[in-house]
Amino acid sequence: MLANSHSFKDKSDRLSDVNSGLFTYPVLMAADIILYDAEYVPVGKDQIQHLEITRDIASAFNNKYQQEIFVLPQVKIDENVMTIPGTDGQKMSKSYNNFINIFLPEKDLLKVVKTIITDATPLEEPKNPDTCNVFTLFKLLANEAQIAEMRNNYLKGGYGYGHAKTALYELILSKFEKPRVRYNELMSNPDLLEKELQVGEAKARARAQEKLKLVRSVLGF
Repeated sequence: MLANSHSFKDKSDRLSDVNSGLFTYPVLMAADIILYDAEYVPVGKDQIQHLEITRDIASAFNNKYQQEIFVLPQVKIDENVMTIPGTDGQKMSKSYNNFINIFLPEKDLLKVVKTIITDATPLEEPKNPDTCNVFTLFKLLANEAQIAEMRNNYLKGGYGYGHAKTALYELILSKFEKPRVRYNELMSNPDLLEKELQVGEAKARARAQEKLKLVRSVLGF
């Protein structure tokens, strides 16, 4: 009985933690948005409900006090990137460990790109770009001319997935050349990184304090 009691308590505690996260996380997310008067929030399709909760909270507060205290944020979704495939073909996610870290050293980045799952179509045969994870990721970064060229390479045959992965890798390096340089600069200089973080923190704090001051005034604090 003692063991069963402990087991029941452990399950009860875990359930309590789950319920706490279920209700508090959306509210914390809402606070992060409305505190800074965000007008548009870029999200994935699976995050739309969080914005709806945020709008409900902000709207309820505004209606309660008959003032436009909080901006009602709008969802901003790019239909072309609503679902991004990971290296294994599933939805790209850190929890699945199937994401591509664009800031990896070049050799490590190439290794990750090479792990992208493809089918077994031989090199010499034409391939369907619309069912290929490599091409889908390439389209997210490439311009129209590059996409058209890659599609043609797939369809004409004689173009292997290894070629496509190399093209994607080179495109990532080219597209994010400046951010990668800046990332390495900051990561190799902790003092500079801390200084930049403090600048952003000061801006955010000033904006947040201004909004909190207004909210306290409305509440009579």
